[in-house]
Amino acid sequence: MPLVKLYGHERLRERFADAMARGALPASLLLHGPRGIGKQRLGLWLGQMLLCTGEPPRPCGKCSQCRFSAELTHPDLRWIFPRPRLKDSDPSPDDVWADYAEAIAERVANAGLYSPPSGTEGIYVATVRAIVRAASISPAIAKRKVFVIGDAERMVSQEGSDEAANAFLKLLEEPPADTAIVLTSSEPGALLPTVRSRVIAVRMASLPDATVGEFLSNPAVKAQLQPETEKTSVAELIDIAGGAPGRLLAGATLRQATTQAQRILDAATSADAATGYRVALTQGVAGARGSFTDALEVLESLLHERVRQAVDSGNELLASGAAKALQSVERAKEQAERNVNPQLLTTALIRELAANFK
Repeated sequence: MPLVKLYGHERLRERFADAMARGALPASLLLHGPRGIGKQRLGLWLGQMLLCTGEPPRPCGKCSQCRFSAELTHPDLRWIFPRPRLKDSDPSPDDVWADYAEAIAERVANAGLYSPPSGTEGIYVATVRAIVRAASISPAIAKRKVFVIGDAERMVSQEGSDEAANAFLKLLEEPPADTAIVLTSSEPGALLPTVRSRVIAVRMASLPDATVGEFLSNPAVKAQLQPETEKTSVAELIDIAGGAPGRLLAGATLRQATTQAQRILDAATSADAATGYRVALTQGVAGARGSFTDALEVLESLLHERVRQAVDSGNELLASGAAKALQSVERAKEQAERNVNPQLLTTALIRELAANFK
């Protein structure tokens, strides 16, 4: 089954294509933005464009390099993302790539649609070593190699050697002439400063509702979301997605985020001040940043709906309060990216929201 095509981000694609044509495309990029907007899919598109040997505009989609890239079988296009730790305490690069080959085959079989990684998955030191080693080897069949590293904030440094970390930083700073590296992250503030300083960051925006609707009309997406679409209309799914249709693939993760977002909103409008503290404590601390960000993104969708309803009913006071509440959520998202404790953020956010709704 072919991968679901890349939806949206046309202007950004044009910029990248123009930069490549001028020889000005940075060798190390960071694509960042809300979870579920297609950052890794754009990274794979970039890889296909860089490896394409057909006539412009590229990727042509017809040459052998494009076909291999589209099927994720190109030996010079490496897709790395969080994985469970391998059982072997010191896996070899061959072991790492064998694990990724199996994981990528599963994603290809599912048209490239996948859920967010669990909290126990990461990009471990053995994988970093494998990347550095692969980057030092000549391309197999193309003129260059491309590494797409998704959810790069999950790169685990604590349990590894300084040698591997330093080698990766050097690779980012001065990649071989035949190597391009594309990092993606929904939490760029969680990346090590030494990593952020060595890449050119490009922020990706959320998708317009019309583009989300096109994504939802794809047959593979329909099949994946069938349990959800049986209960929810397309219009409601578009609202829930909030410009990030990949979030809809989260299933139970999205439902959990929706529940938490509703709890935050209910606590903000509750007369019982203790409710806010109870909700904050349910957020958790360790490994909670990802789930907290998901909840904040759902909360934004809920508040956007409040603004629309208030405007439609002519309630200017409620519309103003909901609009100010949205600004509070945006600030909370920025702080979450900087590793601020989710419980403290939730407590402060509920207080701000409550003040906006008085």
